[in-house]
Amino acid sequence: MSANVYGIDLGTCNLKIFCKATGKVINEKNTIAIVNKHQLYAFGNDAYAMYEKAPDNIKVSFPVVNGVIADYNNMQVMIGEVLEKHVKSHLKGAEFIVAVPTDITEVEKKAFFDLFYKSRFKPRNVLLCEKPIADAVGLQLDVNSPTGFMIVNIGADTTEISVISLGGLVLSDLLHFGGRRIDESIISHMKRNFGLVIGEKTAMYLKETLSCALPENGEQTEIIVGRDVVSGLPIEMEVTSTVVYEAVKDHLNTICNSIKMILEKTPPELARDIIHSGIYITGGSSKIRRLDELFTQITNIRVNTCEFPEESAVRGLNKIVSDEKYRKLAFSMKARIYK
Repeated sequence: MSANVYGIDLGTCNLKIFCKATGKVINEKNTIAIVNKHQLYAFGNDAYAMYEKAPDNIKVSFPVVNGVIADYNNMQVMIGEVLEKHVKSHLKGAEFIVAVPTDITEVEKKAFFDLFYKSRFKPRNVLLCEKPIADAVGLQLDVNSPTGFMIVNIGADTTEISVISLGGLVLSDLLHFGGRRIDESIISHMKRNFGLVIGEKTAMYLKETLSCALPENGEQTEIIVGRDVVSGLPIEMEVTSTVVYEAVKDHLNTICNSIKMILEKTPPELARDIIHSGIYITGGSSKIRRLDELFTQITNIRVNTCEFPEESAVRGLNKIVSDEKYRKLAFSMKARIYK
């Protein structure tokens, strides 16, 4: 097996690349800045730093929306720039394996495939793998066994709830709901209750520092800056963790209800396996404090967390392409290309 193998997870907010040669995960914001409508200005973390701050002639955008590629050309430019910035060599004739969401169309899957197959790197091979399968392998689960596992991946724009057994998806549900919707709920809550207009980055900061899935006894606070609705002037305000909890609790309950619906449809034998193994939560937004406790309260099933939940899928991709036991979990769309 060649060393130049790359596992790619094109997340809505973050682009994760696992390089087999170095054994490291490259993690960049999936953001691109275009100046004068067609000229690349910045990409990745540098472009994200400009978000909500750029002048009119610089457009900062996210090429992936709701888990699928919405801006194919800019996504292809960006993936090339990120790979050349971090890898620089071993790109020609490399093998790529890409995580794709469940419940998307064949055309949308083809866009993920073509992004690499038709790139200037002229890859030796391009494989696709469904993201819940990659998550499970990255969590060190034996997905080929006749054992049921439930994976809940809470990303930026989507939440995928899946039941896996024998290397395939038994049940899955892709919700167009994720961390960004939680950010939006914080923005609307601050405006409605405190007359304070804040940006998406500030809302994300509050989510990452103060959000909790259950009420807490000890109060935590953060100082933020926003614009006062009445005066129109920028002001500082101290925000408590209770305020953030009130803003996010309804959206977290929506995820809980979707998990319950999937569990209700799960065959009894697989449900027994899930009770024994527990529910596994991954994705960047799964890092909300005490989210595992909330899911346990709702389902009466133990919830398992991992240290780097946003990287579990991309680490699983590397294992799938490297280990013959798991390689059959990936598939190619080469046979479906028509000339």
